[in-house]
Amino acid sequence: MMIMRGWRRRSASLSFCASAFLQHLESGNPKSPNSLPFSFLNHFSALNKKRVPFYFPNYYFSTAQPKYVFDKIDDALTLFNRMIRTHPCPCIVEVNKLLSAIVRMKHYETAVSLLRQMELLGISGNVTTFNILLNCFCRLHHVDFGFSVFGKMLKLGFQPTLVTFSTLINGLCIEGQIDQAVRLFDDMVEQGFQPNLITYSTIVNGLCKIGDTTRAISLLRIMEERGFAPNNVTYSTIIDSLCKDNSVHEAWEFFSEMRAKGIPPNVVTYTCLIHAMCNSCKWKEATRLFKEMVATNCKPNVFTYSCMVDALCKEGRILEAHQIVEKMIQIGVEPNIFTYSSLMDGYCLRGEMNVARKVFNSIAKKGVELNIVSYNIIINGYCKAKRMDEAIEFFHEITRNGLVPDVVTYNTLIGGMSKIGRLVVAQELFKKMCACGLIPNLMTYSTLLDGLCKHSHIQEAVQLFRLMQSTGLEPNIVLYNILIHGLCLVGQLEAARKLFCVLREKGPQPDVYTYSIMIKELCREGLLDDAYELFGKMEVNGCMRNSCSYNTMIQGFLYNKDITRAAKVIREMVKRGFSADASATAMVVDLLYSDSTGKYFYELVQKL
Repeated sequence: MMIMRGWRRRSASLSFCASAFLQHLESGNPKSPNSLPFSFLNHFSALNKKRVPFYFPNYYFSTAQPKYVFDKIDDALTLFNRMIRTHPCPCIVEVNKLLSAIVRMKHYETAVSLLRQMELLGISGNVTTFNILLNCFCRLHHVDFGFSVFGKMLKLGFQPTLVTFSTLINGLCIEGQIDQAVRLFDDMVEQGFQPNLITYSTIVNGLCKIGDTTRAISLLRIMEERGFAPNNVTYSTIIDSLCKDNSVHEAWEFFSEMRAKGIPPNVVTYTCLIHAMCNSCKWKEATRLFKEMVATNCKPNVFTYSCMVDALCKEGRILEAHQIVEKMIQIGVEPNIFTYSSLMDGYCLRGEMNVARKVFNSIAKKGVELNIVSYNIIINGYCKAKRMDEAIEFFHEITRNGLVPDVVTYNTLIGGMSKIGRLVVAQELFKKMCACGLIPNLMTYSTLLDGLCKHSHIQEAVQLFRLMQSTGLEPNIVLYNILIHGLCLVGQLEAARKLFCVLREKGPQPDVYTYSIMIKELCREGLLDDAYELFGKMEVNGCMRNSCSYNTMIQGFLYNKDITRAAKVIREMVKRGFSADASATAMVVDLLYSDSTGKYFYELVQKL
């Protein structure tokens, strides 16, 4: 009863819905009770207990050619004003067609305002009018106002159509309220409404948006059981969701299924799969799909071409990528900033910075707007080529051209400067980054910390590490490894051991590289027993040994002439299927060819 009283207050009039919405456009979405949609549906059921289930015509989703098409909203408003001043007033069907045309132009607020004028002028609407208003609210992310319209419909005796429910379900999906959308869908079916393909597809799309691909697939199967044949849009939605879940094999199975059923894949289907294949480094499969797509007269769009360009560039096939871009231009598909960025990145990966810069300079001339990603790609290329002065000059161009450097920009430059030992510049960039209001992330700290440690600026490295902790950013194991390694490089083994112990007690658990760093330094200091003890504790502490840890231990023993234990670890390593690296192999070969110990070492390994 309380819910019903609340519903009556909210659904006082159509005019109230529209005017309240207009008042709240600036203040944001008002709160609505979660149970509201279903209280409406229950009320509708009570009013219509004797209703015989039937299939409603799908007016809202009709593909029929609309009567009114406008290039400008002013033309639509002029016609509306003429209509409402006509005596007698045109039938509501004509007014609805005009309002639908305005909605198709995505002028939702305007449509709401016009509906309010109609109410004030006493022009009565029908169920289609309510559906239009309801759809406007849903499109404007005010699904709660949409349910108010729904309540008004029931109060005035209008029977909601399938369009009504489909629009509400879509509105809930737009808001990300997928569970409520599914509940409304289930309740709608229980009330005798027969969902159509659009309704099913809306729920499938909503489930895929929240990553619930399993439920989406289950609903697809229910659709088929109830006699609805999914179309290529439904299949493409699920294939796209599977690809985003990295379930490429399952996506391919659905792709094969739709083709077996005679459902032609569309540009979205192919593009999703091509993109997934590229992300999985399956370049040949991506290329084959692209060729198949073209052969079946399914025209690739700019995103399809861009995926192929990106894939070819990452594989080092830059010439083929450039040819695709030229072909795009020839057939009238204009490359976008993503296409050009992929091409620039391809040239940067090959160290062809002059060509990459030419591509960059040509972008603005072609009317494509440059973004910060484009600048970051060129800066990263200069940094990898160690052309830091050019990277800095390009960095200054960003602000001159009205853009703002982001965290990636600074991280790239700080990393580049740190690698070549220009630590003063790297630290200045760090300070400037903070002064600009950008918040350094783990990548920022790790690149700068690595530079300081590798160039023996250990005090500044420790200060930076503490600064990071003071900001509330918890260092990960990578950062701890960098600092522990840095302490070892300057001979501060005890400090490194203390930090290692802190990890075991409080911080992230040491990984195989943490152990390897400590084992190597203990061996270098001649503390073989401590190193071997730590090596033995690795797996007890939940860290499985790998090739790196075995090779580190072997090299430590061989360096300190502990041939017996070196042979034992070699034997264990081979049994576990690991191989010696170049350094360990070279030390073993030298030992075998040694006159004094070669024969003994060989026999020792054979015995073990």
